[in-house]
Amino acid sequence: MAKLSQDDLLAQFEEMTLIELSEFVKAFEEKFDVTAAAAVAVAGPVSGAPVDAVEEQDEFDVILEGAGEKKIQVIKVVRELTSLGLKEAKDLVDGTPKPVLEKVAKEAAEKAAESLKAAGASVTVK
Repeated sequence: MAKLSQDDLLAQFEEMTLIELSEFVKAFEEKFDVTAAAAVAVAGPVSGAPVDAVEEQDEFDVILEGAGEKKIQVIKVVRELTSLGLKEAKDLVDGTPKPVLEKVAKEAAEKAAESLKAAGASVTVK
Protein backbone atom coordinates (compact mmCIF):
# COMPACT_ATOMS: atom_id res chain seq x y z
CA MET A 1 0.00 0.00 0.00
CA ALA A 2 1.38 3.38 -0.98
CA LYS A 3 1.87 5.91 1.75
CA LEU A 4 -0.52 8.87 1.43
CA SER A 5 0.67 12.41 2.04
CA GLN A 6 -1.12 14.74 4.40
CA ASP A 7 -2.60 16.63 1.42
CA ASP A 8 -3.91 13.35 -0.05
CA LEU A 9 -5.55 12.45 3.25
CA LEU A 10 -7.14 15.89 3.56
CA ALA A 11 -8.48 15.59 0.03
CA GLN A 12 -10.07 12.26 0.96
CA PHE A 13 -11.58 13.70 4.16
CA GLU A 14 -12.92 16.65 2.20
CA GLU A 15 -15.01 14.31 0.06
CA MET A 16 -16.54 12.50 3.06
CA THR A 17 -19.88 13.33 4.62
CA LEU A 18 -20.03 14.16 8.31
CA ILE A 19 -21.47 10.73 9.08
CA GLU A 20 -18.68 8.98 7.18
CA LEU A 21 -16.09 11.15 8.90
CA SER A 22 -17.64 10.43 12.30
CA GLU A 23 -17.53 6.67 11.61
CA PHE A 24 -13.89 7.00 10.52
CA VAL A 25 -12.99 8.83 13.72
CA LYS A 26 -14.65 6.14 15.84
CA ALA A 27 -12.79 3.41 13.98
CA PHE A 28 -9.51 5.33 14.34
CA GLU A 29 -10.08 5.76 18.08
CA GLU A 30 -10.80 2.04 18.52
CA LYS A 31 -7.85 0.91 16.38
CA PHE A 32 -5.25 3.10 18.12
CA ASP A 33 -6.95 3.41 21.55
CA VAL A 34 -6.94 7.22 21.47
CA THR A 35 -9.47 10.02 21.73
CA ALA A 36 -9.69 12.40 18.80
CA ALA A 37 -12.03 15.04 20.22
CA ALA A 38 -10.01 17.91 18.73
CA ALA A 39 -10.05 16.25 15.30
CA VAL A 40 -13.85 16.13 15.36
CA ALA A 41 -14.02 19.85 16.10
CA VAL A 42 -11.74 20.60 13.15
CA ALA A 43 -13.66 18.22 10.89
CA GLY A 44 -16.69 20.52 10.58
CA PRO A 45 -15.16 23.10 8.23
CA VAL A 46 -13.07 20.49 6.38
CA SER A 47 -16.19 18.56 5.38
CA GLY A 48 -17.40 21.42 3.21
CA ALA A 49 -19.98 22.76 5.64
CA PRO A 50 -20.14 26.57 5.61
CA VAL A 51 -18.33 28.23 8.47
CA ASP A 52 -20.54 30.66 10.34
CA ALA A 53 -19.06 33.88 11.62
CA VAL A 54 -18.51 33.98 15.36
CA GLU A 55 -21.82 35.02 16.86
CA GLU A 56 -21.86 37.87 19.30
CA GLN A 57 -23.04 36.85 22.73
CA ASP A 58 -26.60 38.02 23.34
CA GLU A 59 -27.37 36.36 26.68
CA PHE A 60 -25.49 37.20 29.84
CA ASP A 61 -25.41 35.95 33.43
CA VAL A 62 -25.00 38.29 36.40
CA ILE A 63 -22.98 36.51 39.08
CA LEU A 64 -22.88 37.86 42.62
CA GLU A 65 -19.32 37.29 43.87
CA GLY A 66 -19.67 38.87 47.32
CA ALA A 67 -22.00 41.11 49.32
CA GLY A 68 -19.39 43.49 50.71
CA GLU A 69 -20.05 45.49 53.85
CA LYS A 70 -23.63 46.52 53.01
CA LYS A 71 -25.22 43.09 52.95
CA ILE A 72 -28.74 44.34 53.70
CA GLN A 73 -28.59 46.80 50.78
CA VAL A 74 -27.42 44.01 48.48
CA ILE A 75 -30.29 41.77 49.62
CA LYS A 76 -32.74 44.60 48.82
CA VAL A 77 -31.28 45.02 45.33
CA VAL A 78 -31.39 41.24 44.73
CA ARG A 79 -35.08 41.27 45.69
CA GLU A 80 -35.72 44.18 43.29
CA LEU A 81 -33.97 42.36 40.43
CA THR A 82 -35.60 38.98 41.02
CA SER A 83 -38.90 37.68 42.26
CA LEU A 84 -37.28 36.16 45.34
CA GLY A 85 -38.62 36.58 48.83
CA LEU A 86 -36.54 37.90 51.71
CA LYS A 87 -35.28 34.50 52.88
CA GLU A 88 -34.40 33.33 49.35
CA ALA A 89 -32.60 36.59 48.57
CA LYS A 90 -30.67 36.37 51.86
CA ASP A 91 -29.71 32.75 51.13
CA LEU A 92 -28.51 33.75 47.65
CA VAL A 93 -26.38 36.57 49.06
CA ASP A 94 -25.00 34.32 51.83
CA GLY A 95 -24.11 31.55 49.35
CA THR A 96 -21.98 33.61 46.97
CA PRO A 97 -20.76 33.21 44.31
CA LYS A 98 -24.24 32.65 42.86
CA PRO A 99 -26.02 33.79 39.70
CA VAL A 100 -28.57 36.53 40.33
CA LEU A 101 -29.85 36.74 36.75
CA GLU A 102 -29.29 34.22 33.97
CA LYS A 103 -29.62 34.55 30.20
CA VAL A 104 -30.64 38.19 30.15
CA ALA A 105 -29.95 40.87 27.53
CA LYS A 106 -26.70 42.84 27.70
CA GLU A 107 -28.43 46.07 28.78
CA ALA A 108 -30.36 44.32 31.57
CA ALA A 109 -27.19 42.56 32.77
CA GLU A 110 -25.21 45.81 32.84
CA LYS A 111 -28.02 47.65 34.64
CA ALA A 112 -28.32 44.87 37.25
CA ALA A 113 -24.54 44.79 37.76
CA GLU A 114 -24.45 48.56 38.27
CA SER A 115 -27.29 48.37 40.83
CA LEU A 116 -25.51 45.63 42.75
CA LYS A 117 -22.18 47.46 42.63
CA ALA A 118 -23.85 50.64 43.87
CA ALA A 119 -25.13 48.65 46.86
CA GLY A 120 -21.55 47.53 47.62
CA ALA A 121 -21.52 44.06 46.07
CA SER A 122 -18.84 42.58 43.85
CA VAL A 123 -20.36 41.33 40.58
CA THR A 124 -19.25 39.55 37.42
CA VAL A 125 -21.13 39.59 34.13
CA LYS A 126 -20.50 36.55 31.93
